[in-house]
Amino acid sequence: MKLTRRGFVHLTAGAAAMPAVPRVAGAQAYPSRPVAAESRLTNLPDGVVEVLVDGTGPLVVMIPSLGRGAEDFEELSRAAVAAGYRVARFQPRGVSGSVGRMTGITMQDLAAHVAAGIEAAGGGPAVVLDHANGQRLARMVAATRPGLVRAIIMLAAGGKVPAMPAALAALNAVFDESLSEAQHLEAVRIAFFAPGNDPTVWKDGWYPATQKMQRAAGTTAAVDDWWSAGNSAPILIVQGLQDQLAVPANGRMLRAEAPDRVELIELDGAAHALLPEKPAEIARAITTFLGRVTASSR
Repeated sequence: MKLTRRGFVHLTAGAAAMPAVPRVAGAQAYPSRPVAAESRLTNLPDGVVEVLVDGTGPLVVMIPSLGRGAEDFEELSRAAVAAGYRVARFQPRGVSGSVGRMTGITMQDLAAHVAAGIEAAGGGPAVVLDHANGQRLARMVAATRPGLVRAIIMLAAGGKVPAMPAALAALNAVFDESLSEAQHLEAVRIAFFAPGNDPTVWKDGWYPATQKMQRAAGTTAAVDDWWSAGNSAPILIVQGLQDQLAVPANGRMLRAEAPDRVELIELDGAAHALLPEKPAEIARAITTFLGRVTASSR
């Protein structure tokens, strides 16, 4: 395994089973997990799924954004555990202990990986919380394995209304290792952060191989295969008003299509990153929603 600048992580030949450990801004290693979290590994026919489990209570599964790992949920996980929930942070394939084949993966395969993570954390039904690209996968799980999904929380919901071209170009550039550190940080800023917010918190922690695998998998399913999330689970959408990748029109469209099961919260001063941009607001929104949808299981 080779660790390069900006936290890009690659698996060298013969190292497919080695965990990838990114780095954060300031050249300090990400904490691998909160102190009390337990790594649980599940074997699949073509690899291994890892979830980091902490807390007790109704299960909440967290799926990170495109080409990123469960470390993005450190703060939100602590807030949910403190509120009385059992949190399982899902590691995408190619990150930490989630390893295996990285080509020929479908959206259905990725949904099966998440389902395996839910079962490893104690089984469903779970509230599946997802960030950005992860919301497509959460919706696919709800569509294909509805019995595992109690509700869905989407942080930045996209899918039908296209991204702004400049933001999409910046997203592609984020995974371009030929850029200088300054150019890379500028791409992160344009793609993910609202004006005035600090992009250095996401300077590192990018997994190009995972991003490539996830993007390829995304082409194997039509949007309508996952857009409605199975037509039954309650949904909370938390949307940044300055998001130029998952533009706000997507969340409004889903809310208009299913007003009886979709709640929409829009946050000014936030874009696609959301988690580091509005941590307190997101924690309040999700714990309030969790209290409603899990009340019968307490």
